[in-house]
Amino acid sequence: MPPIKINHIAVVVEDVNQALEFWQTALGLPLHHVEHNEDEAVDIAFLPLGDGEIELIAPFTEDSGVAKYLAKRGAGLHHLCIEVEDIDAALAQIVGAGAQMINESARSRPDGTRYAFVHPRSTGGVLLELYELPKNA
Repeated sequence: MPPIKINHIAVVVEDVNQALEFWQTALGLPLHHVEHNEDEAVDIAFLPLGDGEIELIAPFTEDSGVAKYLAKRGAGLHHLCIEVEDIDAALAQIVGAGAQMINESARSRPDGTRYAFVHPRSTGGVLLELYELPKNA
């Protein structure tokens, strides 16, 4: 199942509000909203850009996956997210091709978006997120 489009590019930062100063002031990007995601232990600022978004993500615990990433690699590009029509079919295709997954099955956000991450070892070094938007979106 081929991807539809790039949904977002995520940038890990130490502090969302501090990072917003650049993205909003220097670049003039509008802030759509900020989300406190308990499941992933991150705060996420959503900044629309063209057909996609820039997401600024900052951990709010010291033991989350994003906190560990930030401690090991520092702030910067975190992942690329592509949108798919059917995430279950996409996961089956990717796993069938021998790729290593971080999430064996899709997880769900409160808005109904389903997502899963492909390990960077399988993509040439890029953490890749797959997104299936809710059917009513």
